Amino acid sequence: MSQVKQHKIDLAESEMPTRWYNVLHDLPTPPPPPLHPGTGQPIGPDDLAPLFPMDLIMQEVSTDQYVDIPEEVLDVYRLWRPSPLFRAHRLEKALGTPARIYYKYEGVSPAGSHKPNTAVPQAYYNAKAGIKKLTTETGAGQWGTSLAFACAQFDLECEVWQVRASYDQKPYRRLMIETFGGVVHPSPSPLTAAGQKILAEHPDSPGSLGIAISEAVEVAAQDPTINYSLGSVLNHVLMHQTIIGEETLLQLAKIGETADLLVGCTGGGSNFGGLMFPFLREKWAGRMNPDVIAVEPAACPSLTQGTYAYDFGDTAGMTPLLKMHTLGHDFIPDPIHSGGLRYHGMSPLISHLYETGEIGAVAKQQNECFAAGVLFARTEGIVPAPEPTHALAVTIEEALRCKESGEEKVIVTALCGHGHLDLPAYGAYLSGSVTDTGWEDETLKAAVAEALTKLPALA
Repeated sequence: MSQVKQHKIDLAESEMPTRWYNVLHDLPTPPPPPLHPGTGQPIGPDDLAPLFPMDLIMQEVSTDQYVDIPEEVLDVYRLWRPSPLFRAHRLEKALGTPARIYYKYEGVSPAGSHKPNTAVPQAYYNAKAGIKKLTTETGAGQWGTSLAFACAQFDLECEVWQVRASYDQKPYRRLMIETFGGVVHPSPSPLTAAGQKILAEHPDSPGSLGIAISEAVEVAAQDPTINYSLGSVLNHVLMHQTIIGEETLLQLAKIGETADLLVGCTGGGSNFGGLMFPFLREKWAGRMNPDVIAVEPAACPSLTQGTYAYDFGDTAGMTPLLKMHTLGHDFIPDPIHSGGLRYHGMSPLISHLYETGEIGAVAKQQNECFAAGVLFARTEGIVPAPEPTHALAVTIEEALRCKESGEEKVIVTALCGHGHLDLPAYGAYLSGSVTDTGWEDETLKAAVAEALTKLPALA
């Protein structure tokens, strides 16, 4: 058993990784390719050119094991990276568990979450390509904040469509986006054809990430000086996030620890993949053998109750068709407080790993997650964002299992952001007004089947 006593495991700035890891290189089986909705054939670089710069497109389709991080990106990363890995001694004591719990804390970034890890390179590559403005969607606002910050570093304009439910719930995140120079609209909005269509049918729509994506893509596609930027789901986004896992491996190695269990929350999959992919590389190489668990909200259970099928990544059907676990592209989740996890689909890479049995998944209700967040805040001193409380709920559950069995398991989780701008959500929990919602399997299967009938016929 490790005799480590310190809470924080540091890396020197000189030890920060200088390469991103591409899991496509090492997957035991390749994932199904994205398809063009018009032809039903695998998409090529030219199909993505209206939305993304060629550097990002080549990263999206590359099978190279590593990609060097540009010095201009590393220079911005150094504002907060390497991020700390902490051992949760006080949480362990409160639980009375022999498990050793570590959490990689990404809330030290300028935006307060892991999202700048990909926002910065996306802004850099777009600026390098001569793009003047980026559009995007955001749920809880972490991604919109991150992209606004990143655009400010490279003199780009930033326009954000924020899911209406989160726009109303989280006004301070909106103000943070505006402080960094971004322009924010509630979605659905009257500014786009996609938004107008939804508002005509559902004037009080709480919105969804799928709708917001449609609006941002629509605006970007109409102007060659504007590109679209996505904060999760796509291969290059998850690759940028692997700096999290690479740093965590180095930090654990410093103290002679090896992870037995990795736990992360999942919405679109970027935070989860960012931590897990480097560990899976090590597992496939026979150097360690951790179990991996993805945790999602019961109100939006794409992995645990969704269908593995080709579907649009957005509501209006403007994106390529992605093979993923989906609840249907027109699925509107309940307006839960974890706005960043309210996405109808899951990253194709994460979906593929789940489908092939490389990772497990569970769904959790809001109240159990907030209870875990409050316990974590009272023991470790950090108020977590609502999203990572899902991972904390399972981390605590697994640590209590170790208490029952006496197993000295090493559990590593991703604390992907702080909750300083989510305190009204904690207020709702503390006052007893948070409600739990779930779905019957039959209801979701019927909804997905209906959505898939709207797809173009595939050969």
